[in-house]
Amino acid sequence: MTTTVNPYAYNITVREIDFDGDPHFEARVKELPDVREYGASYGEAYELAIDTIETAATMFDEEGRSFPPPAVLQDDFSGRVTLRLSKSLHRALAHSAVDEGVSLNQHLVNVLTYDQGFRTGGRIWAHPFVMDTPAVRRNVAAVNRLQSESSEPWQEVLTQRKLPRVPADLAA
Repeated sequence: MTTTVNPYAYNITVREIDFDGDPHFEARVKELPDVREYGASYGEAYELAIDTIETAATMFDEEGRSFPPPAVLQDDFSGRVTLRLSKSLHRALAHSAVDEGVSLNQHLVNVLTYDQGFRTGGRIWAHPFVMDTPAVRRNVAAVNRLQSESSEPWQEVLTQRKLPRVPADLAA
């Protein structure tokens, strides 16, 4: 049983990492979570991941095992999400939206986009649905400042964030 695998069809992500003060690149394969390849350049890490996919596919074939296929990209998202929230979280988000002068829906989009941009290290302004509100501008400025000053900005952002007060009857 000879299976032909196109390694370029797999979802490979490459990111720059700091290893003992030196920049390196790490490549990961979404369909093969145990695969991590490291290189001195983006291209080197990517090519090592391609080679690992080819080698692993050959080994699986020799052992008569099936190799995980590439994930199929799904582009049929409607953009609609239904959420079930606790009453206290719903209340806190609704009050935050009123404070910003936006709808609850727009506030949720802002919060989720901010989180997604922060986690991926990207700039949230690139997202077409982020509204330019004072709170978003303050948060972006704080994150940008912290990213340039700290090796782990998420710790400072989380400690500075004020959580909404929960009434005693809801906290129990």
